[in-house]
Formats: sequence, C-alpha cells, structure tokens
Amino acid sequence: MRTLYLECRMGAAGDMLMAALSELTDQNEFLAKMNGLGLDGLEIQAVPSVKCGIHGTHMKVEVNGEEEVSEDVHEYHHHDHDHEHPHDHEHTHEHHHDHDHEHSHEHHHDHEHAHEHHHDHDHGHHHVHRHMSDIETIINNLNVSDTVKGNAQAVYRLIAEAESHAHNMPVEEIHFHEVGTMDAIADVVGVCLLMEMIGAERIYASPVATGSGMVRCAHGILPVPAPATAYLLQGIPSYAGNIEGELCTPTGAALLKHFVQSFEKQPTMKTEKIGYGMGFKDFPAANCVRAFLGEADDDGEVVELVCNIDDQTAEEIGFAVDELFAAGSLDVYSTPVNMKKNRPGIVFTCMCRSDQKEKMIELMFRHLTTIGIREYTCRRHSLSRSVETMDTPYGKVRIKKSDGFGIHREKLEYEDLAEIARREGTSVAAVRESLKAKK
Repeated sequence: MRTLYLECRMGAAGDMLMAALSELTDQNEFLAKMNGLGLDGLEIQAVPSVKCGIHGTHMKVEVNGEEEVSEDVHEYHHHDHDHEHPHDHEHTHEHHHDHDHEHSHEHHHDHEHAHEHHHDHDHGHHHVHRHMSDIETIINNLNVSDTVKGNAQAVYRLIAEAESHAHNMPVEEIHFHEVGTMDAIADVVGVCLLMEMIGAERIYASPVATGSGMVRCAHGILPVPAPATAYLLQGIPSYAGNIEGELCTPTGAALLKHFVQSFEKQPTMKTEKIGYGMGFKDFPAANCVRAFLGEADDDGEVVELVCNIDDQTAEEIGFAVDELFAAGSLDVYSTPVNMKKNRPGIVFTCMCRSDQKEKMIELMFRHLTTIGIREYTCRRHSLSRSVETMDTPYGKVRIKKSDGFGIHREKLEYEDLAEIARREGTSVAAVRESLKAKK
C-alpha cells in the first residue's frame, strides 16, 4: 500500500509540510502549478536550506515581491520561531493606525531577519480582514481540482473553528488578517495539491512536538501551544519536547488533523523517497519535518463493521459512505436486502484496520440510524501497490500498478481520465482507449 509517513519531532507548520512533500514529487511541476494558481502577486520558490548538516528545502513565499514576514512581524509581534508567517491567529480588533512610524528600531523577536524594519511610512497597506466565506470564495476560484479545493476549505474550517473556540465567538465572525492571507492560503493549498500529486493511500504521522514556554501575539503573551493549536491537537498524541518556543502552528495542526489517519510510530515500510522541509530558525536539533514515502505491507488483521438500515434516504447513506472514506476506512459498501415486515433495506459494511475501529464505530452511529453494529475480525491478503506517472498527449496521467503472487496489473487513474474527458468533451472510455492505443 502506498504509504506516507510524516515525522513531526520538531512540530509542524504549513510551509514546512509543503517543503517536505515537494521533495517527494516533481518539484518543478509543483512550483509551476502553485505559481499558476491565480493568486495575484503570489510567487513561491523552493530554496535549498541546511539545518544541523542536513540538506532540505525551505519554501519562500512572496506576495507582491515581499516575503510575508517582512510586512507582518511588526504588526503581530507574535513569533518565537519562524516556521510560518502568519500563524492564522485572527484579529478581533480594528486597526486604527493614526500614528506615523518615525522609529527605526530593530525587532528582537528571535526572528533571524537580515534586514531591519525602518517603518517611516504611514501604513500604506490597509489592514482589511477576510471572513471564512471570503476565504472559501478565493479557494473556489483557484486553478486546482475540486478535490484540492474541498480539502483546502476543510482545513480552513478547522482553523476557523479552533479560533472560534479560543475567542468564544461564532465562526462567522472570525476574520483573517489580509497581511498573510495569501501566504497562509498558499501553504494550505500547496499541501493539499501535493497530497493529490503523491496519491498516498495511507497517511501516518508521529506524535507532534509542540514546543514549550510562551509566545507573544497581538492579544498578549500566550502559553505554548497557543489556544487554537491546543484545540486542534485534541485527540492527537502530542508532547512539549525540549525546545522552548512554538513548534506547531495552527495551520500545521489543522493540516495534520485533516489528512493523517493515524498518529503512531513509523510502520514497517519500504521507503522510496524522503523529503526534508526546513523551518527558518536554527535550533540545537535540526528544524525540519521529514516525509517518508514508500510501500507498507497491507496484509494483516482487518475489521468488518456491519449494520442493517431500513429507514434512511439514499442521500443520507451516501453521505455516511463519504464520511467513512474520508476518515480512512479501507472500504465502505451497501448490499440491498429484504428485511423484516418485507421492508427493502441495506446491509451497510465498513472495512477498517483494528486501530481505526473505535473511530469508525463512532462515525457509523453518528451518520446512520442503526442502534447496533456487528463486528467481525479477519485477515486480508493483498497485492502491493504503486503509482507511476506517464506523459501523454493530454498531459500527465497516473497509473496504478499492483504486484504479487505472480500477478501484475495496471490501471489508469480515473480522476485523471475524468479531468481529460471533461476538458476534451468526450467520454472516459474514449480517453482510456486512446491512451491504451498510444502506449
């Protein structure tokens, strides 16, 4: 099974996750897609970086020719590290900057900037705020697939929910500061796009280091992890570690919460690629997220969770299926049956790993009307799977390959075929036959 493992011993931030994942795929192709998103003034560069002798990538995000940190740090006074700028801590106050910045001081916030901030301007940039609905509109207009848009919006909703809880105000009233909005959207969309490009079937992560101490933000001095981050990390194994400072950001926590299906030690896997995503600041330990991509043994114990349903609509059943798949189930399906009192109904089945069982049971009770779920334990044997990309007259198309027990099979990725069919105004079957003829 195609498996991705994220090592978060130095926390997680959007730019670090994006940098690590970019090293697992065609980095130039990824950068071309990101710089063609349709976000005005956005430019992303992959910059080589070295931490404690380890070489990796730092993602440099510029908006209108400036890195977000250079505009943002004097306003937020927020970071004791430089993972990500800003950290999506929304501002509920209004900015009445009637004063001129006559001062020419250096900002000593542990930011390793080569420049000094001489604010001799009258705040030429206006601090406009965007609500969650504005963020969703921006994402909907980006040049990415519907899957990437959906994932990016879901991540932002997690962030907004966390900020809502932290500040005790409705999600609709949460607003994101304009300075940094495009930077943060780039981080979130970038990770979602890379997840689509990599195509991992299973995503694991280590327990998450949060750092310790205090962090300064616009609202004052807060404990680490900050309230929004702590809220997002509920249910996720995390620990302070030995580093003083904020290692895990709200964006990093939201991305992990959305994509990772299990937080545990690295599974047994044949690693094919390793990506290193570097933070900005230097610590005694290498400040990076590591991403491992390879094949994990899919044989082992699986659980079947089964229940009977005779009083729900097809739409409700379909929604339950989508939610269980999104949560990482191995398979979900329904079988039509004739039930008691001659009612037509279905047998609803969810297949999952043993460590997912409790989560899937909770979701089934939440989305289905059943009052009882049957559990069966069995072993599964499967072919090893991999994904390759081939160049075609229509662009790049992924091929799923399966091997084992003397068997070899190949299948063109449906989502890629469907995208081509829509673009060319033809059928999926016609695209498939055309590509087979050209192989």
